[in-house]
Amino acid sequence: MFTAGFGSLDSSAMIKEQQLGLFADRTSTSWMRSNQLRLYFSSFAYILVHALRRVGLTGTELANAQCDTIRLKLFKIGAQIRVSARKVWLSFSESYPYFNLFQQVLLRLQQIPLCC
Repeated sequence: MFTAGFGSLDSSAMIKEQQLGLFADRTSTSWMRSNQLRLYFSSFAYILVHALRRVGLTGTELANAQCDTIRLKLFKIGAQIRVSARKVWLSFSESYPYFNLFQQVLLRLQQIPLCC
């Protein structure tokens, strides 16, 4: 059985956070399959954000933040991305207020060993 490590979170609070923060309530098409696919994407995004919160945001100001706050402060940023043959360059705006937090989370995530 798969356990995502949600601990003692209330299931109704988790559903509400997913609906409000990750737009799981948007079922705007008339086809059930497309609405189901949107719900799958939203559920997968919630699992990824929760894992980020547990692994990368521990001990930071966003350790107990809701999905919407994490999305607005860490994901929804204006950055220029340049890709070369060997590297990916991220150029942030000089006025990005969460650069140090972003860098700290990125370093934590880079230390996770990848195993296949």
